[in-house]
Amino acid sequence: MNFTFFHILCKVIGPMSRPESYAPLRRPLGAWALVCCMLWMVLAAGRVEGAADFDRLLANLTQRWGNVPTTKFHAWRALIQAGGAATETERIKRVNAFFNQQLQFADDVVVWSQPDYWATPMESLGRGAGDCEDFAIAKYFTLLQTGVASEKLRLIYVRAKTGSADGAPTQAHMVLAYYAQPDAEPLIMDNLIPDIRPASRRPDLAPVFSFNSAGVFAGIAGGESAAVGGTGRLSRWEDLLRRAKAEGFE
Repeated sequence: MNFTFFHILCKVIGPMSRPESYAPLRRPLGAWALVCCMLWMVLAAGRVEGAADFDRLLANLTQRWGNVPTTKFHAWRALIQAGGAATETERIKRVNAFFNQQLQFADDVVVWSQPDYWATPMESLGRGAGDCEDFAIAKYFTLLQTGVASEKLRLIYVRAKTGSADGAPTQAHMVLAYYAQPDAEPLIMDNLIPDIRPASRRPDLAPVFSFNSAGVFAGIAGGESAAVGGTGRLSRWEDLLRRAKAEGFE
């Protein structure tokens, strides 16, 4: 990760506060509106947020990378298809393990010949490698495909200690967090360690800000915390979303 870019983003976000709650709107519904609402729920059953076009994704993948990554692609698709029958806890464990095993860690300069590049999940599978952002992004997109709601997931910028001693140097890092409930302590998915731990058990990580497809948040707290702004503040994230959509993520 380019630390200069990270430092600028930290200044843009400002001091940490608590992110916005996800309290549902409560409005009285007439009989007709209630029928329409129930009909919509029936039609939407089984529909995944941001469902991907797998045929299109595979076509784009092979056109760009050849047939070498197709084995990983089919394993990824099978992971998603099996995820619907699993609990959300099982899904995050499987997805975290999948990418930690399938991708090798490498800096953007090595993988993309750029100081800071955010890869789509297909680009990461195509290369078979990526840095911390690429691991977190691939896990985020994949969990959405298994049916985990986007408001339960946040990509978090942190400063990670590079040693165990007090005052150890830190480096910019990204992880993915899962919130079982809006005010729950997040579970951290990381490429640095294989197991998923609650945030309180990751004293080596100092959170700066978090974001998802809905917006940017100060800190990582769930529940009643205010969003700092839309994703337009993160140009690399906006660019990534556009490229992912072009590949087949809707």
